Amino acid sequence: MTTPPPQGQNPFAQGQPPQGENPFAQGQPPQGYPQQPGAGFAPVPPQRPKRSIKQYLRGGIVVVAVIAAGVGYLASRHDPDTAKVGDCMSISNPDSSTDPGLKVVGCGDAKAKFKVAQKKTDDSGCDRTKYAEYTETGKNDFTLCLEELASK
Repeated sequence: MTTPPPQGQNPFAQGQPPQGENPFAQGQPPQGYPQQPGAGFAPVPPQRPKRSIKQYLRGGIVVVAVIAAGVGYLASRHDPDTAKVGDCMSISNPDSSTDPGLKVVGCGDAKAKFKVAQKKTDDSGCDRTKYAEYTETGKNDFTLCLEELASK
């Protein structure tokens, strides 16, 4: 003779959770086991705020201003107002009376045509029998007395 199964829930029946457990809990460890940190979910990385077009334009304007200042500085390093006594000068436009294109160059340079003999900040001018004269007025008034270098 066989005995009938006991009355009540069968803990071994398929599809039914054991008594005392949540049937909807998924990915959770069984009770009595410590849960590991980060188990069961992926961390969500924080999102960076979007940059507006105005921020990019501001950055671009700053970069352009810095470049322009650097180019201006480099271009002005060889202007006549930076010349000192003993410096050599080249001339790119000798026929012009307003802008002869004087630039400071090395005395060994093939373009060197004049040497600065005197630099004056007053109105006395140069001895025109000995020197060519270059005068600049404006922010810093000065006169360069230039002696012509011998042809190389």
